[in-house]
Amino acid sequence: MGPSALWEFDRGFGVPLCGLDEAGRGPLAGPVYAACVILKPGAEIPGLNDSKKLTEKRREAVFEDILGNGKAWFGIGSASPEEIDRINILQATFLAMNRAYAMMLAGEGVPEEFLPRLALVDGNRDPGLPLETRTVVKGDGSSAAIAAASVLAKVSRDRCMMELDTLYPQYRLAQHKGYPTRLHYQLLEQYGVSPIHRRSFLRNLEQHRQTAAQQAGRAGEEYTAGWLARQGYTVLERNWRCRWGEVDIIAQKGQTAAFVEVKTRAPGAMTGPLEAVDRKKRERLLKTAGAWLSAAGGELQPRMDVAAVTVTEEQGRELISAFDYYESAFEKE
Repeated sequence: MGPSALWEFDRGFGVPLCGLDEAGRGPLAGPVYAACVILKPGAEIPGLNDSKKLTEKRREAVFEDILGNGKAWFGIGSASPEEIDRINILQATFLAMNRAYAMMLAGEGVPEEFLPRLALVDGNRDPGLPLETRTVVKGDGSSAAIAAASVLAKVSRDRCMMELDTLYPQYRLAQHKGYPTRLHYQLLEQYGVSPIHRRSFLRNLEQHRQTAAQQAGRAGEEYTAGWLARQGYTVLERNWRCRWGEVDIIAQKGQTAAFVEVKTRAPGAMTGPLEAVDRKKRERLLKTAGAWLSAAGGELQPRMDVAAVTVTEEQGRELISAFDYYESAFEKE
């Protein structure tokens, strides 16, 4: 929907109205924000659109245009992490919206003729405002007032997270704004939960830790299998299991059968890949290799190898940032 259509959508209701939207329902840390906006008649806001469709620089420009040039009556409200944990994120979002509405009315005096008779709220849930309310799915891309509210809420929350970053620099909030990225989870593992984290959002921390490790492990094994193929090996087995344990990759080149343990690491890991394959792990791998050789028959010569893969995350994708391969990392007995 084009910019002019946003304004036409609002005018189509034929009554004074306000738009409301929120920012920050999904993050693990920080408050949830909401904004309530009445756009002044005749106001022109170049580039106004759903905040998610604007670059950070453009959002900041639209934010300053709305506030700095007095193009709206507005209120911005929030609900704290403690409130989110106590009443849940949905009810906290409603609380922030009601606070934003109250702040708008308490602000620079909305003239009586522009007092809203209708509230347009992004989404499909009524926040319980004290006036007639219409929910609008994807309203931030349909309504000018909701779009303006989405920009005010988003920029306000981002600025809040930048301030919190100075208080809690170890969590790198300026980078991820509190959202559940792999980096954020890794920093939570390292530093624990802070007063600004939503504890109710962290109940699945162990589950996420396991899922993230599994994803990184699969990425490391895929890369190692591809590397072996490029070196002239034929990959015979992936994740071969027996009563003794599991071998990540079994590959053949000539008369050599390489039993490869893939160790996936995050950047900056302190433990070396060979140290990570401790004595008990080596014993299990050696027995597993023996079981495979007995089942396969033939005259293949075994070799126990270790691949070290450093996996980083970028925009939700696993990327290989370092790779080392150790032949004959330990001996087959």
